[in-house]
Amino acid sequence: MASLKALKIRINSVKSTQKITKAMKMVAAAKLRRAQEAAEAGRPYAERMEAVMASLASKVTVGPQASKLLAGTGKQDVHLFVVATSDKGLAGAFNTNIVRLARKQALELQAAGKTVKFYCIGRKGRDQINRYFRGQVVHSVEPGDLGKQVFANAGTVAQDLIARFEAGEFDIAHLFYSKFVSVLTQEPTQQQIIPVPLPESGAVTGAAPVEYEPSEEEILYTLLPRNVAVQLFRATLENAASEQGSKMTAMDNATRNAGDMINKLTIQYNRSRQAAITTELVEIISGAEAL
Repeated sequence: MASLKALKIRINSVKSTQKITKAMKMVAAAKLRRAQEAAEAGRPYAERMEAVMASLASKVTVGPQASKLLAGTGKQDVHLFVVATSDKGLAGAFNTNIVRLARKQALELQAAGKTVKFYCIGRKGRDQINRYFRGQVVHSVEPGDLGKQVFANAGTVAQDLIARFEAGEFDIAHLFYSKFVSVLTQEPTQQQIIPVPLPESGAVTGAAPVEYEPSEEEILYTLLPRNVAVQLFRATLENAASEQGSKMTAMDNATRNAGDMINKLTIQYNRSRQAAITTELVEIISGAEAL
């Protein structure tokens, strides 16, 4: 059994940890509100951009002269997984869930004879991917604080991805991130961003007829690269909110667990102290009777 001094030191240590986790929960809660508002504000634009791309793609005849971002390479042999996570930990299963989804999809493609490469955004995702798929990470970016990212950062990554695509490094690019649903729920999400997925037959039927000026081809030439940047920035906003929500939940659980541990250690300390007092009283009484 631990000594009274050791128990006292451990209780104080757990109390200090509890103060830290409680403070981190409050910080995450403060950041969450701002990140959630940004994520929800960015969704309509990103979703509308996808809809416009689908509408334009359905009106354009994909041929040799079409943009590669629309027509693709004609092959599906090499897949690039853009795995967007964070640089920081202590956020529960936020990073792990994203990597788990990417790992599952990668194993399925490899089993089908495809080649999978990884483009990691975030140190935590890169470290996990390197453990599972050593040598398959072609590039990694450390974005820093997700809540402070701007559209220009996503634009830089988008330009790099498009340049790699045009250089023939891959055929299809998939984006993995965590979609924010609520403080308790964040959904790992997969989305194809290069080339733009063509709408399924009948997917755009019933929409109001739209005439584009200039031509659909000219609009696509400008919007296709921007769409990649928009989807990357949307993933960053969703990740920022998901990270704070997951961190808030994790720190709340840690604070509760610390409280339970303090209660158990306090009971153990009181029992040990009572046993020591009882032993001393027995020794005193025995010594008095001996006299």
